[in-house]
Amino acid sequence: MTGSHGPASGDPVSLGFLGGAASVTGSRFLLTHAGRRLLVDCGLYQGERELRRRNWEPFPVPPAAIDDVVLTHCHLDHCGYLPALVRDGFTGPVWATEGTAALAEIVLKDSGYLNERDAEQAREGGWSRHEVPLPLYTADDAVRAARAFRAVAFDHPVDLGGGTRVTASRAGHVLGSASVLVEIGGTSVLFSGDLGRTAHPVLRPRADPPAARTVVVESTYGDREHPEPIGLPHEVFAAAIRRTVKRGGSVLVPAFAVDRTELVLQALSEMVAAGRIPHVPVYVDSPMALAALEIYRRESQRDELRTDIDPQLARLPLLRAARTPDESKALNNPAMPCIIISASGMGTGGRVVHHLRHMLPDPRNTVVLTGYQAVGTRGRALADGAAEVKIHGRYVPVEAEIVRDEEFSVHADASEILDWLRALPERPEVVYVVHGEEAASRALAARIRAELGYTAVVPTLDERVRLG
Repeated sequence: MTGSHGPASGDPVSLGFLGGAASVTGSRFLLTHAGRRLLVDCGLYQGERELRRRNWEPFPVPPAAIDDVVLTHCHLDHCGYLPALVRDGFTGPVWATEGTAALAEIVLKDSGYLNERDAEQAREGGWSRHEVPLPLYTADDAVRAARAFRAVAFDHPVDLGGGTRVTASRAGHVLGSASVLVEIGGTSVLFSGDLGRTAHPVLRPRADPPAARTVVVESTYGDREHPEPIGLPHEVFAAAIRRTVKRGGSVLVPAFAVDRTELVLQALSEMVAAGRIPHVPVYVDSPMALAALEIYRRESQRDELRTDIDPQLARLPLLRAARTPDESKALNNPAMPCIIISASGMGTGGRVVHHLRHMLPDPRNTVVLTGYQAVGTRGRALADGAAEVKIHGRYVPVEAEIVRDEEFSVHADASEILDWLRALPERPEVVYVVHGEEAASRALAARIRAELGYTAVVPTLDERVRLG
């Protein structure tokens, strides 16, 4: 089987949207053919409570009945349910690029640890509705899941057996991120994963897509365009730092540990070198971010990085690492103005939560939001101007300055997604628009129909369609 439009076999191929439909989280897509089941992405639901509750529901098919999992990249909304899947019976391989496998391992272990810690804090604080709060999964579950990773190289087809093969191409979103072409049962399906922008600050650009009869495309920014930078890069961020330091406050940057922290450090390095911001201590307060930074710096990952950047990514004279919980807590009362970069990027978990609790009530401080903030997250509440946010069962007043720097986003906007689809070598039969808030998905589907003339469908959760 070679071409994307080869003859269909006798058994039909079905595609099930088990997650990532009508929401920008929880991506899970199931291909079934002749008794074989292949799951593309195994994401965690994040954001609103109603979405998060889905993580606790039984998986729609028995995990033991799934033969393979393929991951597009390492973010939790694409890989974060994997430990639960393995715990509940999945025993097959998990196919991913080397970068995705390395980063997903630390992401999943950290997620397991945070699940355990949050359950314990809920028990001690008494804010859970359950008498004995339990974690969704544990760090040990994450370790077992990581053992299933099998590395694949970009642009090299991998035969999974049973007439199925998978090819990964660069998506340009984060290190290791891929669009995945699955050839199965005489047909082909291309999953975009999360697409990067036309140009990425650190990574080589995304590849043009291969031909496929069916395309499943993300729509995180499906109803918007990134603003064109005006003046110096990240001047909104630089100006916020200058204002905050002048009034004696500190700057908190909630940032995803993978990729976003690296981009923030790179931007700060350039600002300091150009004299645009004062020299103050910069703390990376996320063990996961520190581990991810080392993966980005590995020699084996250099072929993914742009050749015109410093492979160390950050050269700040006052860069510090807060590795222990005590070092992290000490940053809540710094001796002098500083910049704290801490995960998670939407303020939903991790060490950034206790920094928000201590820093938000002080008007001298600033919180800089550096990317997409999903509905139902603390980051979204802050972006929307909330006067208070709920943290650890208590409402915390928002007196700190809140700033958004839109230039850090490495998600393709609507026009950039259309450009990727326009580059398809052949016209697809159907484009399924997923992984977006409903308005964004529908807006992108409308543009696909109007500008490209493709059939574009926004599937519903748990919908199944026949392919080929």
